[in-house]
Amino acid sequence: WTHLDVISPWVPFMKQRRMGLNDFIQRLATNSYACKHPEVQSILNLSPPQEAELMNANPSPPPSPSQQINLGPSSNPSAKPSDFHFLKVIGKGSFGKVLLARHRTDDQFYAVKVLQKKAILKKKEEKHIMSERNVLLKNVKHPFLVGLHYSFQTADKLYFVLDYINGGELFYHLQRERCFLEPRARFYAAEIASALGYLHSLNIVYRDLKPENILLDSQGHIILTDFGLCKENIEPNGTTSTFCGTPEYLAPEVLHKQPYDRTVDWWCLGAVLYEMLYGLPPFYSRNTAEMYDNILNKPLQLKPNISNAARHLLEGLLQKDRTKRLGCTDDFIEIKNHIFFSPINWDDLNAKKITPPFNPNVTGPNDLRHFDPEFTDEPVPSSIGCSPDSALVTASIKEAAEAFVGFSYAPAMDSYL
Repeated sequence: WTHLDVISPWVPFMKQRRMGLNDFIQRLATNSYACKHPEVQSILNLSPPQEAELMNANPSPPPSPSQQINLGPSSNPSAKPSDFHFLKVIGKGSFGKVLLARHRTDDQFYAVKVLQKKAILKKKEEKHIMSERNVLLKNVKHPFLVGLHYSFQTADKLYFVLDYINGGELFYHLQRERCFLEPRARFYAAEIASALGYLHSLNIVYRDLKPENILLDSQGHIILTDFGLCKENIEPNGTTSTFCGTPEYLAPEVLHKQPYDRTVDWWCLGAVLYEMLYGLPPFYSRNTAEMYDNILNKPLQLKPNISNAARHLLEGLLQKDRTKRLGCTDDFIEIKNHIFFSPINWDDLNAKKITPPFNPNVTGPNDLRHFDPEFTDEPVPSSIGCSPDSALVTASIKEAAEAFVGFSYAPAMDSYL
C-alpha cells in the first residue's frame, strides 16, 4: 500500500479511524489542554468533577454483584475454549480479539470474538456487550447480518462464536482502491440499507455504521458486524440520546446531544456512500474539533463527478435536520424507493441473486489475503484457548464473572436449518 504514503490526508486518517470513539474520548479526556478547549467541553460536557474523574489514573472498581446483568440461565453450559483450535488473529478491538478458529469436533471454521471481562468492566461497557449479544440473537435470519452460533464464558473472558466471513472489510478494499464506481457503491449501499431496514423493523438502531464494521463474504456480499453500539427497543417514533459512534460518522443531533432516532442510521449510510464515491467521509478534517464544526455547520459540498440521482440521495441522507432527512417518515421504504436505487430489484438483492460487482476470490477458509497483516501476523495468545485454573481466579475476576450471568447462549437446533 505504498501509494497511500504520499496521499497526505490518508495516512493519519487511517490510523485515527481504528481508534473508535471510546479510545478517542479516553485520549481526549486525559489531555488537560484539550479538555479546556470550549468546543471540546461543549461536546463532552465535562464538569470539573467529571474531568477530574476521567483524568484520574485509578480505574473504577468493577461493579458489585448487585449491578450484575442477568439474562437467564445458560443454554450451552458445555461449551469451552478447548473445543476450538485457535488459528489466527483476524481482528482487534478495545476489549479483546477476533480469532479464526476451527471446531475440534465438526471441523467447521468460525470467527470467535474473545473479550476480556476486566477490560469491559473497567470502561463500564458491560451493557454494550450484552446488547451486542441480544442483537446477535435476533439477527440470525438476515442475509446481510453476521450470525451468532452460540456464546459462552469462562471466569475472565466472554466468547462469541460467529460466522466466519473472509472477503475482507469494506474499509480494507476502499483503502486499496481509494473509491468505487457508482454501480458498485450502489450495490453495497443497497445491501447495507436492507440490513439497517431489517434492524429497524426489530426496533434496533445500529448507530455505528462505518466501513470497518462492513465485511464482504467470500462471494462479495455485504455482512454487517459489531453490534456493540446498537440501541435496542427504539420504537418507530422513539429517541435516545447516548453520545456514541465514531467521530467521522457522528450525526449532528448526536453531537448536539439532542434526542435522536433511527434516522441516525440513514445519516451514517449517507456518510458511508459519500466515502465510497469520494474516498473520504463527507465532513472529514484531520483536526477533530474542525471536523465536528463541519458536521454541525458546514453545508454539504458535492463535486460534480457523480450522477444527479446520487447527488439527490446524498443530500437527502446527509440532511443536518433529522426531521427533514430522507427516511424520517417511512424509514427504509423511502430509501428503497429513491431513484438512485431504481436499478435494484430488492427481492433479488435479498435472495442474493444479484452477482456482486467484486469477487474477493478467496480459495477457502485459510485464505487470509483480505485481512490486515497487522492482525494476522500477531501470535495467538496461549491464554485464549484454555480455561483458567479455578484456584487462581481472583475475587475481582469472580465479580467480573457474576456481572455476565446469562451471557451464554445456544440456539434451538432448527434455527439454522
